[in-house]
Amino acid sequence: MIVALRGRIEALGTDSVTVQVGGFSLRVQAPASTLSTLGRPGSEARLHTHLYLREDVLALYGFATEEELAVFERLLTVPRVGPRLALALLSTLGAAELVAAVAAGDIERLAQVPGIGKKTASRLVLELKGKLESLAVATAGPRDENAEVLAALTSLGYSAAEAREAVKSLPNGDLPVEERLRQALQRLSRA
Repeated sequence: MIVALRGRIEALGTDSVTVQVGGFSLRVQAPASTLSTLGRPGSEARLHTHLYLREDVLALYGFATEEELAVFERLLTVPRVGPRLALALLSTLGAAELVAAVAAGDIERLAQVPGIGKKTASRLVLELKGKLESLAVATAGPRDENAEVLAALTSLGYSAAEAREAVKSLPNGDLPVEERLRQALQRLSRA
């Protein structure tokens, strides 16, 4: 099983990264939070991975942290939640907010994720309540405001590449997420 990989970034897509490992180039699907932590093409990347194998699908999913990977793998245990839906949850909410929403039974927050209705949100809470709390301490560290802004921009329909470019130009500082999002949207409207 492939549990991690390290290599040179060849290309960044809207929901994936192509990494050259040895003589191979691997396309790795990843949430927006992970894509935002990666450098530009040519730089080195290290990803924790999950190899998804079904009779007609062979796909590799990558994550910046082991906690994100653990949350992704727990999401896959829920009936009718596949890798795409799990990535949508992690891209929109992030691992810490997802764990908190499930622990609180916040069906409304979960239902705001594209592709998740109230029925699926209820199923997530029912199936995962008590199973993610052990990950809460590890994922509840300092929040990356840029990851939240990236997730918001991609949920508004911007590509991950457009969102990354807008976020790169944001000033460093202690601006609230809402202000960072407003500035990113202004930059995108000028482009």
